[in-house]
Amino acid sequence: MSHTLEVPGAVLHYDVFSADGGDHPVLLLIGSPMDATGFATLAKHFTDRTVVTYDPRGIARSTRTDGATESTPDLHADDLHRLIDALGTGPVDIFASSGGAINALALVARYPEQVRTLVAHEPPALTVLPDREQALAAVLDIRRTYEESGAGPGMVKFITAVGLKGEVPANFADLPMPDPAQFGMSADDDGSRDDALLGQNLLTCTHYEPDFDALRAASTRIVLGVGAESVGEMAHRGGLAVAERLGTEAVVFPSNHGGFLGGEYGMTGQPEAFANKLREVLP
Repeated sequence: MSHTLEVPGAVLHYDVFSADGGDHPVLLLIGSPMDATGFATLAKHFTDRTVVTYDPRGIARSTRTDGATESTPDLHADDLHRLIDALGTGPVDIFASSGGAINALALVARYPEQVRTLVAHEPPALTVLPDREQALAAVLDIRRTYEESGAGPGMVKFITAVGLKGEVPANFADLPMPDPAQFGMSADDDGSRDDALLGQNLLTCTHYEPDFDALRAASTRIVLGVGAESVGEMAHRGGLAVAERLGTEAVVFPSNHGGFLGGEYGMTGQPEAFANKLREVLP
C-alpha cells in the first residue's frame, strides 16, 4: 500500500508491504538516488516480514517543495527519521544501498534508537579512502562536466569513475572518455540540470564525512556489505574503509554493486542468493 508523508521541504512517497513478521522488525529498503522500484525483486524475498520502500526527496514520486537543488545526507537522514516515526512500529532493520547507505549512516549517527540493524552495502564513502583527494577531484570533474555539457557526458564520466579498479588516477579529468552513444545516451545538451544523481546528490553524498565516534557509540548493530564482483571499485573500497574505521569486517554479498537487482533498470544480479545472504546477516 502506498502512502505519503509531508516533511519539511518535501512530500515523500513510501510503500508498505504488510506481513505477519512475528518478532521481526520492519525491514526498510533504501537507496539514493535509487527509488522504491529498484527494490521490487528484493522485497519479494522477504514476504515473512513487513517491508517498506520509499522514494527519496526529489526523486520519482517524492516531490520537493523547498525549491532546493541539492540534498545532503543529513537532510535525507531527517526524512528517514520522520518516516520511521510515521510507521509507528518501533526500531526497524535497514538494508541500504550505495548513496542510501551513506544516508543511513547519517541516520544512525543521529537516531540510533530507531534502527536495530543497519546493513550498509557499498557506501561511496570517498572521504575515508586512502586516495580521497584524487577520488573527490574526480567527482568534482564529473559535476563540472555535467554542468558544462549536460547529462550524457556527465554520466559517461560517472560510469567510468565508479568502474575503476584500484586508486583513482590523479589525471582522471584528462582521460579519454567513451561516446555517450555507447551507453545508449545522447551527447546533446538539452539544457536541463535537474538530474537526481549528477545534480542533486553527487557532491553531498561523496563528500560526506561520517561521524565515526557517534557510529561506534550507537546501539545499532552496523554491518558493512561489499560485492564479490566489485573488488577494487570505489564503493566496494568505501565499504571496506568504513568497516575498518568501525573496527569490524565487511560481509561479502553475491554479485556486484547492484547484486539485489532482478531486472530493474535493465540490470540483473543474483537477487535470490543476495537475499539469502541478507537474511543470514539480519538477526
